[in-house]
Amino acid sequence: MSLKDRLLEDMKSAMKEKDLIKKNTVQMTRAAILQVEKDNKVTLDDEGVIEILAKEVKKRKDVLPEYEKSGRQDLIDDLNREVEVLMGYLPEQLSEEELEQMIKTVIEEVGASAMKDMGKVMAAIMPKTKGRADGKMINLIAKKYLT
Repeated sequence: MSLKDRLLEDMKSAMKEKDLIKKNTVQMTRAAILQVEKDNKVTLDDEGVIEILAKEVKKRKDVLPEYEKSGRQDLIDDLNREVEVLMGYLPEQLSEEELEQMIKTVIEEVGASAMKDMGKVMAAIMPKTKGRADGKMINLIAKKYLT
């Protein structure tokens, strides 16, 4: 079963279970997928869907600090639940140790030694970690090794 099919089935089951947050989250994600497909006149495979799911998670994580400033715990809980729902569709996330090891290997492969080589490192590591790690985390770890 493809990810798009799984999203559709999960949306239907969320409607039956009256799980409003899950239904809305999956519905918004499906809309984002359809929008990309229409705009680019393509049919996304699972890898393309994972990319969109990762973007949706990132969007929600980026607004979380704003919600925390507002002090609205109900909105914070809903947002965390949305992230949790979306993470269920992404491949297993890499641990910090696994990420560090991958970054060290890439740094050696591309011959990076200073911050000016950050672009080379990021270009080499991002395809390997697509949907499995946050770009900010990768960037921070890479900076640590490229001082």
